[in-house]
Amino acid sequence: MTSEVMSSATGYWYDGESRVDSVDVLNALRRYRTSESSAQRRARESLGIGENALLALRVLLDAEKAGRTVNAKDLAEELEITAASTSALVDRLVRSGHVERHADPNDRRGVILTATGASMRDVMRVLDQLDSRAIEATESLSGDEMAVIVAFLDQMVRAVDDVDSRHGRSA
Repeated sequence: MTSEVMSSATGYWYDGESRVDSVDVLNALRRYRTSESSAQRRARESLGIGENALLALRVLLDAEKAGRTVNAKDLAEELEITAASTSALVDRLVRSGHVERHADPNDRRGVILTATGASMRDVMRVLDQLDSRAIEATESLSGDEMAVIVAFLDQMVRAVDDVDSRHGRSA
């Protein structure tokens, strides 16, 4: 039994009999990345924030869900940006009302960062929309198909990380 899938981007039908080669796969991956980047841009625009700000809010929300606290140093490490860039980012997020600073109960000189309630609701609404639509797209896949896709994407991560490490960048 072959499953037929139509690519909405290309209009091509792919089934077990069609020849799909590595170029088709990479082109599909590129189309996905372009589409995802556009969706992220629209999300940032709807929230009125930049790319690092959205990433920072996601870090803060994920940490809160996991019961962890985040300080500026943690945020800098997670986003892989400098302390100065983190300080400017946090200042912008505080001024815009997306983030609050709180005294660290375990370190009297420390400061904990949290997303504000309104910001959390807005960011969660936008991110949940993106996530739920992505989940819908995967629900028609079998467990075996999902395993193949996960293995492929993990292999692509290793390939990209390998290129970065060969050119003196940390992966």
